[in-house]
Amino acid sequence: MTSREPSHPAPSPLVGLDRSGDERSESLLDDLRADAATKVLVLSGDTAPLAASGALLYVAPGDAPSDAQWAFLGRGEDGRSVVAAVVGRREGELFPAPAGWGSLRTIGGSLSAEDAGAFVEALSVGRWLLDAPFCPACGGRTEVRNAGWSRHCPPCGREHFPRTDPAIIVAITSARHPDRLLLGSNALWERQRYSCFAGFAEAGESLESTLVREVREEAGIEVTDIRYRGSQAWPYPRSLMLGFLATAVDDDAARADGEEIADVRWFERDEIGAALRGEGDIVLPGGASISRRLIEDWHAGA
Repeated sequence: MTSREPSHPAPSPLVGLDRSGDERSESLLDDLRADAATKVLVLSGDTAPLAASGALLYVAPGDAPSDAQWAFLGRGEDGRSVVAAVVGRREGELFPAPAGWGSLRTIGGSLSAEDAGAFVEALSVGRWLLDAPFCPACGGRTEVRNAGWSRHCPPCGREHFPRTDPAIIVAITSARHPDRLLLGSNALWERQRYSCFAGFAEAGESLESTLVREVREEAGIEVTDIRYRGSQAWPYPRSLMLGFLATAVDDDAARADGEEIADVRWFERDEIGAALRGEGDIVLPGGASISRRLIEDWHAGA
């Protein structure tokens, strides 16, 4: 069942830019690409250039690849317009960057909220622009509109928009031992890497039902006291991760499914604390993920 207590969002959500959706006119991108003051975030695959400080490196419109797909991301705290210029992954670096190029998974946790939000937004809409040039209904080639946020199909008249897939992610606590947390290790990961349990919502399924089903399938347990903690857009491939805490009904029933999940394990609070500090052999999720925030939130006793 779902807890009736007030929910408390997880800390440090990625707020990002002011998206300024009311500015998305058909001429906006042309105007911004002609304005030297526009800040351009270039993506090559899922990597972005970094300044010497480790922050994202924004360039002028004229320095972006000529064959990029473009989208208006919004306005930063300084009021300047920010656009994305996205290309598929290329061999080598598109241009030199003081601190090289980094992926969202690798550097997202060290970025400011505005930079991290801009990276997530650019990667999300940019992948859609690159991957969906044709109408799924009639196969006609579409035209990009709405400053990169929609596609129009001239042959059949349909409008298409970026897709987002909801998924749950949950950290599971013990009913008997408040200082114990259940995590799982995916079969594709290296040994000793553990994280929260996650899965996509199926058609016609509520988030709560998704959570109960996924935990039962992956970890073999039933849960109760489901508490919503916060959400995070995660463009791998196009997810909206909705984070929860839940409590196991029977700790002893925990079993890995042996297919997707290779191992499940109850961790003591001091073990989690050591892993968060980078001590010991256990590897936890990176700082860019909501999974990390759920674990940190639980460890802090929030």
